[in-house]
Amino acid sequence: MTVPLLAVSHLNAVVGRAGNAPVLRDVSLTIARGEVHGLVGESGAGKSTIAKAILGILPHGIRITGGSIALEGEDLLTFDAVTLRQKLGPAVSLIPQDPQTALNPGRRIEAQLTDGLRLWKGMSAKDAHARALQLLEEVQMREPARVMRSFPHELSGGMRQRVLIAAAFALEPKLVIADEPTTALDVTVQKQILRLIRSMQERHGTGVVFVTHDLGVVAQICDRATLLYMGKVMEQGNVSDLLNKPRHAYTKALMEACPRYDQPGRGLAPVPEEVFAACRAEIAAFDQAGAGHG
Repeated sequence: MTVPLLAVSHLNAVVGRAGNAPVLRDVSLTIARGEVHGLVGESGAGKSTIAKAILGILPHGIRITGGSIALEGEDLLTFDAVTLRQKLGPAVSLIPQDPQTALNPGRRIEAQLTDGLRLWKGMSAKDAHARALQLLEEVQMREPARVMRSFPHELSGGMRQRVLIAAAFALEPKLVIADEPTTALDVTVQKQILRLIRSMQERHGTGVVFVTHDLGVVAQICDRATLLYMGKVMEQGNVSDLLNKPRHAYTKALMEACPRYDQPGRGLAPVPEEVFAACRAEIAAFDQAGAGHG
């Protein structure tokens, strides 16, 4: 039996001083090598919480109460902080949401690209410089040598995001977590960045967890997806099935609410309140059964 690249199994988490407010409810999903898996849902659905749990960077106040997160069969939740850093450092990377704040404004791009290469790969300054230049060329950066000498504020938003993508793939990680990496970009640049991430992923054979609230983005880049609502999985499967043959009423309602550029004149249908009420009732029943508390 093939061990998946990543397996999240029955993951539960709570928040609050009393620790009695569930934020993840029995979440399970698997990601194969070379797969792009979308975590999709509205704000507060638990998408970024899952991503941060995988990275071991959950904010103070959120506590995992049950389940496992296995990277190539090893449960990350069983490691201490030092071991976890050693395991994740070269193997898992992050493309953050906001390129404006993710880069250090006081350091040149070269330094920010070469740090990881020197730390985890043991490269010399010369070799790290050459590799960083190659990475900028891979992400189709114009004038990569000039960009290497630049500070973040001297680059556009799209250029800064390309730098972050280059940094994410620099160590040839097994898994990249992309946390809404196109949210701060305009639509034209967003499309370019999505194509670039997919191209880099295919070239390196990397698994990707793609966090987004946009079903249109899921359709463009993801192979499989998990739809969340209030920390619970509503539906998951192949993207073509999820979008064209949705099973859950919430998924169907979201699809009806999406604009369709291939159907001009088609009105938008807001998600009916009865669908939200049914989802909340489903979750209340789940919580009452005690399944969400580990």
